[in-house]
Amino acid sequence: MGSDQPPVLDRRWVTAAYGVFTAYAAVSAGLSGGEDRVWAIWAVCGYGIATLLMWRTRDWTAPLVVSIALALVAPLLWNSVAFPLEDGMKVIDRSAELLVHHGSPYLPVHEVRSWFSYNPYLPVMALSGMPAAAGWPGLLGNAGVWLAVATVVVLGVAFWIAIPTAGHPSRSPRMVLIVTTIAVASPVIALNLAVITTDPPVLAFILLSLALAARPSGPWSPLRPDNAVWAGVALAVACVLKDTAWLAIPVMLAMFWCRDGLRTAIRFIVALLVAALVLIAVLAPATLIHPAAMKAMIRDTVLFPLGLTTYTTPAQSLLPGHLLTQMGTAGHVLSVGLLLAAGLGVAVSLVVRPPRGVRAAAWRMAIGLTLMFALGPDVRFGYFLYPLGLLGWLALTPRPADLSRADLSPADLRADVVDDGEKLTDEGAQQGEPGQPDEALR
Repeated sequence: MGSDQPPVLDRRWVTAAYGVFTAYAAVSAGLSGGEDRVWAIWAVCGYGIATLLMWRTRDWTAPLVVSIALALVAPLLWNSVAFPLEDGMKVIDRSAELLVHHGSPYLPVHEVRSWFSYNPYLPVMALSGMPAAAGWPGLLGNAGVWLAVATVVVLGVAFWIAIPTAGHPSRSPRMVLIVTTIAVASPVIALNLAVITTDPPVLAFILLSLALAARPSGPWSPLRPDNAVWAGVALAVACVLKDTAWLAIPVMLAMFWCRDGLRTAIRFIVALLVAALVLIAVLAPATLIHPAAMKAMIRDTVLFPLGLTTYTTPAQSLLPGHLLTQMGTAGHVLSVGLLLAAGLGVAVSLVVRPPRGVRAAAWRMAIGLTLMFALGPDVRFGYFLYPLGLLGWLALTPRPADLSRADLSPADLRADVVDDGEKLTDEGAQQGEPGQPDEALR
């Protein structure tokens, strides 16, 4: 990474952002405990030093290396060694063992004895537990470490695709590395990776799908799938990791239909469904063969997150939906009803005013996910990683107005340069609330 300023980023903006990161870490160090406090103590040092280096020098390498080392790598390793394995990681390790021996990562009904018996993750998540199932020792067998590696790699690919092409000066390995490092070192990603939650790789695959969708779709050929097909495959991986990605399906479908037409939308949804079925068939074949295994998957991944199972998660939050569930059955029913009403409202908005470009789709996802997490019955502050991550993606990727059309050939112009440019102001900026990761089943 050189000392010149990347064209897409304003150094003053990045310096100010690191100042905000420092303040957030300092507040978290005073208010949080356990693994969150460990992260905050490391991160306030990393962000503080990086802010000073950003302010006093023109170099990008030193501040970014310091921030990634102290806000992510050091606390991740510390937490992995000093604290017991997270509940979520234990569930993932167990799901990998069940998958290897029984073809399904979900316990049968007669073995469900507490909330810990449920596995709210979908089959792809079990892959991160395979090293432990294979007997790999220490950090090599820690599912959280592999989730962190997958997140960084997928985010890097997403930013590489999203950066302009055709010789534009901002398209270089250095530029992609700078932007990816800023994203990974931010509290949105670094905090959740360091305290080992399961959401960062899901967000990364959603962003990869958006990056692929932003590129133009060429003539359809079964031998050369277009970017709508690859966007569907990427989103399928996210959806078979965790159900928090499911809201992206109707938003992306509406965007493709409005921007590129019905045929492209059909290719997208068919690719998504086929890829999802293939992943489930390979990683959890029993769920497609045995009705009991399918019921167990629905119980764990749909009913448990909605609080509709015999045992519910002990994790708590001050979000409206969770507070309603504390009022008894009536409050729980009201929370689920409000969640369904919010989903219906998002669906109606997609019909009445569908997003005409990828950036508009990202805004719609951020708004819909914010409503979902605020009103859901058993949702934690950590889930706001998704809307905050989408806003961060919009900030770190170039808008159509930022691109010099003279530097891009017609074949390389992104489809949303024309369609989305006039809609940016219509969608409006929504501010997300910074959250804390889950305390159970992260």
